[in-house]
Amino acid sequence: MSPLQELLATVPQQGLVRWIGVRPEARAEMLELEAVEARREAGLTGDHSRPGPRNARQVTLIQWEHLAVINALLGREGKHLLHPRDLRRNLAISGINLFSLKGRRFRIGQAVLETTGWCQPCHKLEERLGPGTFQAMRGHGGITARVLQGGIIRLNQQLTVEPL
Repeated sequence: MSPLQELLATVPQQGLVRWIGVRPEARAEMLELEAVEARREAGLTGDHSRPGPRNARQVTLIQWEHLAVINALLGREGKHLLHPRDLRRNLAISGINLFSLKGRRFRIGQAVLETTGWCQPCHKLEERLGPGTFQAMRGHGGITARVLQGGIIRLNQQLTVEPL
């Protein structure tokens, strides 16, 4: 294994679940939860995501630390700060670079998920949150994942990377 391959394969950080939310319907407001059931081939209980083993967007995750970057790029301060519910992602995770999970499986509680891609911003965010949101979110939108093994995901649980 080359030094670069070894660096890519090693993820010493662990993440922490800082926020959980689901959307009961496509355009509905996010519901903030303390725990949610991740179901194999179905995503998160209560979320409108389309079920099925081929759905690559069963769960969306955003990096907690990126919220500060997005807010700074939008010039938002004080009580006008964006919150994870505004960005419509299911989980906000701190303490680990979510891009290091590319092509990896990871565990949160009993649930095992697999990264399926990047979660790019869409025009709907710009419509909901105002001009500049799309550009501020580029590179900070998080990742998408599918559930491989079901289980309960709770606030303050650790995210650990499964060995290759």
